[in-house]
Amino acid sequence: MYKFCCVGFIFLLPFSCNNASSSADDIIVKISSKQQKPIQLGDTLRLEIIEKKHDEMQPISYKIGAISLPVLDKATVILTDCMLGKQTLEATFSDGKQTTTASVALEIFSDRTPSLLKYEVLQTYPHDMNAYTQGLEFYNDTLYESTGQYGNSSLRSVNFETGEVLKKTALDKKYFGEGITILNNKIYQLTWQENTGFVYDVNTFSEIQSFDYHQSKEGWGLCNDGKKLYKSDGTEKIWMLDPATFQESGFIQVSTNTRMIESVNELEWVSGKIYANIYQRNAIAVINPKHGGVEAVIDLSALKDKVTQHDKLDVLNGIAYHPTRKTIFVTGKNWDKLFEIKILEE
Repeated sequence: MYKFCCVGFIFLLPFSCNNASSSADDIIVKISSKQQKPIQLGDTLRLEIIEKKHDEMQPISYKIGAISLPVLDKATVILTDCMLGKQTLEATFSDGKQTTTASVALEIFSDRTPSLLKYEVLQTYPHDMNAYTQGLEFYNDTLYESTGQYGNSSLRSVNFETGEVLKKTALDKKYFGEGITILNNKIYQLTWQENTGFVYDVNTFSEIQSFDYHQSKEGWGLCNDGKKLYKSDGTEKIWMLDPATFQESGFIQVSTNTRMIESVNELEWVSGKIYANIYQRNAIAVINPKHGGVEAVIDLSALKDKVTQHDKLDVLNGIAYHPTRKTIFVTGKNWDKLFEIKILEE
């Protein structure tokens, strides 16, 4: 049994801020130079209102997406209930006769510094060293795994205690397998750059259908909340998909209190949060799915030293929550071990 404490520096890097503005015919809205940076969720945002023709325009509304923001005065709003990341603030004004709209781009960060979670290794199990793990998920006490690499990608079910592959289907060599999730007895599997996902029967692995991506051009990680799918594409974005139509209803952007987090990879839904591998970080980010804020970080880099070292050994990837045991199983690309861990209370 091992105990570790994560190190937080991997997500606590400097922020950047976009202060660009765009103008309407009669009015320009800019972020005030007095605005404290970085701009965070819940902040009082100070604006500069520049009127080209007259000063009788009064604000009707300030919105970010569909969210109307509380207004303190003509040039001050509160950033409540907003999505994080790169956003556009739309301001609508009226002089009683006509209305005009202006917008300003801004970047909103989380209002919460990620906590640093400790974990405990409960058990270690064998894992196929040749499996380039891309997706990992439990369903009805069976572990399912998606593996990558052209010519070696597969979907498989595994006895997690012995590492035995119980069932396996290979992808065509033109596909690079990526994340999986399971919902209503269907396995959803992504491919990397082929703009294609697959749906299988969970019992037989027979292919039910394939689907195309839309705005999210690449496939990385996949999870579900029991109703909709969440899909990462290698950027800071996690997209929400309808599991029947595969239409994207929007996305969240993963952010700490100081920076956006890119290369979001393997996903797992755990107790109302999204747990995400961050590619090349050997860490898990715990993400609020409502707005994308990183609430906690788990540094699992110490686990890589506990597997057999070899030429093809790659990074941590693969998160599977076991709902009965209430533990998390993690492994990596070409790791020969699967670790069952328990996240300790803060």
